[in-house]
Amino acid sequence: MPAGTALESLLRRDRAIVAASIAALAVIAWIYTLWLAAAMDTDGMSVSGSGMEMNPALKMDGMGHGGTDPLDAVLGISPRPWSFIEAGVTFTMWTVMMVGMMLPSATPMILLYARVGRQSRKEDKPFAATGFFAGGYLLAWAGFALVATLGQWLLEGTLLTPALASASGVFSGVVLVTAGLYQWTPLKDACLSQCQTPIVFLHRNGGFRRDPGGATRIGFRHGLYCVGCCWALMALLFVGGIMNVLWIAAIAIFVLAEKVFFPNRTLSRLAGTVLLALGGWQLAAAAI
Repeated sequence: MPAGTALESLLRRDRAIVAASIAALAVIAWIYTLWLAAAMDTDGMSVSGSGMEMNPALKMDGMGHGGTDPLDAVLGISPRPWSFIEAGVTFTMWTVMMVGMMLPSATPMILLYARVGRQSRKEDKPFAATGFFAGGYLLAWAGFALVATLGQWLLEGTLLTPALASASGVFSGVVLVTAGLYQWTPLKDACLSQCQTPIVFLHRNGGFRRDPGGATRIGFRHGLYCVGCCWALMALLFVGGIMNVLWIAAIAIFVLAEKVFFPNRTLSRLAGTVLLALGGWQLAAAAI
């Protein structure tokens, strides 16, 4: 096949190649998450670290054995020091989990970039490779993963059980109410609109960039909007379990549905109402 014909054939299939690459990356991320969840010993072992280690803070009397609510002990307990390896493994866990959860919902925007890029190549004004845009998007979620890692370090041994789920009814209630309220805020609507309508995002942000740095920056900006849209939903992982696969999958499916399949705000409002009700119930139960 002549070189020109081969290149034209490749360009016609570029979106299929990008879609297959996204799917492969998401599958790898989910396989890693499933493996890590299976490796956890939910009878008191923590995922932080190169191996599964017992968290000494959880051995305190009254913690997780019907004693006082862990929330009462937070102010009197300093976070257990983590080694560099523990912090690195936990950060990797969060980053890979965000890739698996968020990359599918970013597929429409990434495929749009590939389609526009194909047209630009025909006009001899090529864009940077799609990977730069996707990399910028994932970089924003890596930043969120860093914050989540810090949050896990602060909460481990006080408000989290050995299975990395909430150990406090008050804490669960506060997180649920916060997530529920956020679903109703103008900030949520503004960020969600940027994620749901790629064309609007491009119009408001000056379009795609041709240089690698510019493509990465616009991908990063799009990722920041997605973080702004979904951070409160991701905080629910601290309630249902950071490594609870069913909980992870439920949040990922909801995010995908909210961003791709429900262009209006009905699903967001409904979820916000349910979360508020659940949070109120948790707080009321904790107060009894």
